[in-house]
Amino acid sequence: MFEPVVYLLCMFTSALCAWLLMASYRRNRQALLLWSSLCFCLLFLNSLLVFVDIVILPNIDLAFLRLVTSLLAVSVLLYGFVWEID
Repeated sequence: MFEPVVYLLCMFTSALCAWLLMASYRRNRQALLLWSSLCFCLLFLNSLLVFVDIVILPNIDLAFLRLVTSLLAVSVLLYGFVWEID
C-alpha cells in the first residue's frame, strides 16, 4: 500500500531538485549546477522506471534500464565534479 506512495514521492522530489537546480543554473551560469540538474533529471527518470517496473508493470523486468539510468546519473555528476570544477 505504501510502496507506490514512496516511489512517487521519490520521483517528485527528484523532479523538484532538478527544477530548482536548473533555475539556479539559469541565473548563475555555474557548470556544476548544470551537471547536478542533469543528474537529478536522470534520477527522476530512474524513479519513474522504478514506479513503472514495480507498480504498473510488475510482470516486465525493467531492471537493466533502471541500472543504466542510475549509471548515467552518477556518471554525469562525476564528470561535472572532475572536469568542470575550477
